[in-house]
Amino acid sequence: MAKFVYRMQNILNIKQKLETQAKMEYSDANQNYREQQEILNGYMIRRMQYEKHWKEQMKGNIDLASVQHAREDANTMKTIVRRQMMEVHKAEKELEDAREKLNTVMQERKIQEKLRDKAFEDFKQELAHEETKEIDELVSYTHNKG
Repeated sequence: MAKFVYRMQNILNIKQKLETQAKMEYSDANQNYREQQEILNGYMIRRMQYEKHWKEQMKGNIDLASVQHAREDANTMKTIVRRQMMEVHKAEKELEDAREKLNTVMQERKIQEKLRDKAFEDFKQELAHEETKEIDELVSYTHNKG
């Protein structure tokens, strides 16, 4: 019996490898996004603590130096939080880019698999046609001989 050989199998293999690579890149981007988000959350908590400390320094007996220091700490944390928000946004964009790339690569692989499946169906039909032809020839030969 004839063996099915998909002539574009090497392309399908490449598409599968590209998909695996895109999945890994997406996973890495997702991991980075989560890490940046956690860092941001930590900074925001610290910022709230600094602001609370600043407000406490402004109650009761006011020590101008400690109020000034507490305000500087709170402002510094605001700046750090803003920078980290930009990092989170950048990581989110990288995650979205990786997701789009993964979707594109998955679609390309699916197209190749559909082409392979169609080629296999065509192969089976051709095989069935050849078998029918052989049977007809055999019947015709047997009928003409008898």
